[in-house]
Amino acid sequence: MSAVSVKMPSANKVASNEIIFVGIKPESLMTPLEKMAKIRQGLNKGDLEKLKSRTELDYDELSRVLSVGRATLINKKGAEKYSSSISEKLLGVADIYSYGFMVFEDEERFKKWMSKPIQALGGKAPLDVIDNQFGREEVKNLIGRIEYGVFS
Repeated sequence: MSAVSVKMPSANKVASNEIIFVGIKPESLMTPLEKMAKIRQGLNKGDLEKLKSRTELDYDELSRVLSVGRATLINKKGAEKYSSSISEKLLGVADIYSYGFMVFEDEERFKKWMSKPIQALGGKAPLDVIDNQFGREEVKNLIGRIEYGVFS
């Protein structure tokens, strides 16, 4: 894998090209308290649609990644909120993509990386392991290692 050049984002300033799926700043720059508040508030269908559009994941892929039925995702209307469990998973996926887009500085390259088998994940693609908290944490850790040039 080749090195990825990285621009470190300022936690205090949001550039116009940073990816924001929910809230007012990129998920990868949100504090745990901000994430908890967002989950308690609940994410809605509009938040899902923004994530779906930017990640180019379809409903089948999202239902697999979020471990929920496809109909659960589709049947919400506009401002209707998802449960805290689904909101937490949605925010976790948004966090990974927000962070990955910033580190890779190329959305298409990051999306391809998410679909490619990686030795550090036992030969599985990141997209195949983010269906649970531990997989999301491991993928985020891998992106962090790429950010700092530590490849495994």
